Amino acid sequence: MKSLNKYIVLLALGATIFSACNKNLLDVTATDRISTEAIETDTAVLEAFIINKYIGERIISNEADGTNPGFGRGFEYALWSSLTDESMYTNDDNTWLIIRGQLSPENLGTAGSLWARSYRSIRECNYAKKVLANIQMSTSHKRQLEGELQFIRAFRYHDLIRNFGRVVLMGDTVYGLKDDLTTANLFQRKSIQEGMDYVIQELDDAIAKLPKDNNDATWVTGRATKGAAMALKSRLLLYAASPLYNVGSWAAAARAAQDLIVLNKYSLYTGGYQSLFLTDRNPETIFARYYTKNANHVHLEIANGPNGYGGWGGNTPYQNLVDAYEMKNGRAPFNPDGTINTASGYDPNNPYDNRDPRFDATILYNGSMYRGRAIETFTPGGQDSPQGNDNWNTSKTGYYLRKFMNDAYPLQNPWGNAGFQPWNYFRYAEILLNYAEAANEAYGPDVTPTGGNLTARQALNLVRTRPSVEMPEIPIGQSKDEFRQHVRYERRVELAFEEHRFYDVRRWKIAMITENVAAYGMTITKGSNGLTYTRKEALSGRRFEEKHYWLPIPRSEILSSNGQLEQNPGY
Repeated sequence: MKSLNKYIVLLALGATIFSACNKNLLDVTATDRISTEAIETDTAVLEAFIINKYIGERIISNEADGTNPGFGRGFEYALWSSLTDESMYTNDDNTWLIIRGQLSPENLGTAGSLWARSYRSIRECNYAKKVLANIQMSTSHKRQLEGELQFIRAFRYHDLIRNFGRVVLMGDTVYGLKDDLTTANLFQRKSIQEGMDYVIQELDDAIAKLPKDNNDATWVTGRATKGAAMALKSRLLLYAASPLYNVGSWAAAARAAQDLIVLNKYSLYTGGYQSLFLTDRNPETIFARYYTKNANHVHLEIANGPNGYGGWGGNTPYQNLVDAYEMKNGRAPFNPDGTINTASGYDPNNPYDNRDPRFDATILYNGSMYRGRAIETFTPGGQDSPQGNDNWNTSKTGYYLRKFMNDAYPLQNPWGNAGFQPWNYFRYAEILLNYAEAANEAYGPDVTPTGGNLTARQALNLVRTRPSVEMPEIPIGQSKDEFRQHVRYERRVELAFEEHRFYDVRRWKIAMITENVAAYGMTITKGSNGLTYTRKEALSGRRFEEKHYWLPIPRSEILSSNGQLEQNPGY
């Protein structure tokens, strides 16, 4: 302690001498940040500040490689799918503790940044909104920017609501360090109904202010439009009507999706399901994040590629997801009790043949053609098995990710020359599926609501029968309960790896079932008589409890509120 005190005294003395001798040395203007004065007086700087709100700060490790994170997890090393029964992340990165039900207020794992990043963004939107009200700018452009800020803020609240349930609503207030932050109102979590009502009202305001599309000379692709705000409203009202939330109506959710459909602005991409996720600005995209060579994200090919190609085998699909894909004839390969559905044509000796075409476009399996050769996950000797190169990067499930991967990009040494795929926040297929679900629950599968032009069944079949998918139509005459299962199947395979499964099984309140099934993979053994397929457990200890329907609020946030912020039940 004596030597430590001596060091502190010397440090302080040195600072005094330095200050006296170099009075003006530190009196400089920083060049790595924008001044508050510039934001509040320069319209171009303010608009740049607003555009920057589409991304957030990097808060935890192992996220946002290359550029800061946007809305949702998006393209990261560990995808959000690896917190569900879709896939596992081979190198963990704080995902396994969530899968195993071990998350706590002290450790939310890879979900640990959601609360802080969302509220930081909300505060920044409030600040920009306050500045915007007082700056000189054309009325029409100011109105558009205000709508943009309301959309961004609504997106952040939507992320808070779907992860934590009841949230604190900040209104338009911009709190500062000198404000009294101990008031109960600042830390009062509103009901889910109040949260939903607030965000829907914000979106209605944004819809009225935002441009219809990106053809406006002042608007660029990647910024919010009416369609983006309408898509977010559709998703939120679907959540609100779902069993977990139970604060909205299915009719309202159907109407919100219907309003977007009848705009006739968006359509399903016809260039192939696999190409859909590699094609910028296609007619299915409603709102997306775009990347350039100066703002690349995780290099997906090396991060997720098979070890036999030099890839790191990142987000690897579970057998649970593989089993879910229907046969090409539209029949499920397995009965509800797990036995083979003999009427489906499924062949256990050739388990990957004749499946829903989205299976081939989403998952790499033993025998898939990839970059000039067939994938080899079999043993002995398979190049992409534990006996291949870099066995520490071998898939523990026996499968690798195909979706989003662009073969035109280099897999090895990709730095700066790959990773430019767009990330879809909203695409038209989701809206059709939102509508199919909500319209079925409100009216049944074969009723056309007033003002609409589709039944729930017709909307679902548009997605199933699109070019390159061409699955059989769901026939007329389904009951509401029967059709509900078709909707849930379609969401699972059409939207796989797009950050929907985590929230779908929770809002449907089936996570106690789906998330407590063991995490399966497949071992393939090559012998003199061919290949033998043996199911295995890929990740042990998978567990979901009732409290896990919501994430815990980080302990640091509870402590910062002096204990006024209420924790979610069970934590």
